[in-house]
Amino acid sequence: MIANLRLARRLVLLVLALAGALLLHGAWRAVRAPSPWPRRFLGGVARIVGARVRVIGTPLRRDVVFLSNHLSWIDILAIAGASGSAFVAKGELRGVPLVGWLCTLNRTIFVTREDRLQVAAQIARLRDAIGAGGGVTIFPEGTTGDGRTLLPFKAALLAALDPPPPGVRVQPVGVDYGDATDTLAWVGDEPGGAHALRVLRRRGTFAVTLHMLDPFDPAMAGNRKAIAARARAAIAAVTGPPVRRCS
Repeated sequence: MIANLRLARRLVLLVLALAGALLLHGAWRAVRAPSPWPRRFLGGVARIVGARVRVIGTPLRRDVVFLSNHLSWIDILAIAGASGSAFVAKGELRGVPLVGWLCTLNRTIFVTREDRLQVAAQIARLRDAIGAGGGVTIFPEGTTGDGRTLLPFKAALLAALDPPPPGVRVQPVGVDYGDATDTLAWVGDEPGGAHALRVLRRRGTFAVTLHMLDPFDPAMAGNRKAIAARARAAIAAVTGPPVRRCS
């Protein structure tokens, strides 16, 4: 009963936050000003669901690709709120009611890895997004993990960085949920909706630490496998798992 009341309260707050953000976003767009509201909305959603985000280090604001470990959809809220980054997401997310539309507001780049005929076009779109100057986040593990073991980084997901657009830097990001990791990590066959409801019913708050690690020039690192290996080693150093070879 109490958990359902907690769920209802958070859902009401999410609706109010969305309504306010859309109104303000529309006002900014009406005067053709860059809108900060998608980023602020996502950061606000993180707080509503219980996240208390702490940022260690300084995220780059332009010409950057963030490479991050991946535990939960909450990663996106926390990183977007801290950096204003756009994201690379699975193509099927575009068709999810409301969620897909919200993703487009935050300049999400949708990819479908199963459609090999579209790989070149998808890489071109990602390179264009990176070259446009804003930040883009990629989760090179390709899926969410349990937060205890850092999965191999899939170098194929970094094809847009081989070679990298001129002037772009890579900044590794280590996401850490501390004591709440086991209850927040999205692993196994749990449906996305069930995981979201479980988080929304969760009691209290939880800490999310974002380690914004030292950026590096991907052109100096080498090919995409070398970029993946360097970023993974940096993340492993702050999140604890042993370093294993990239795939």
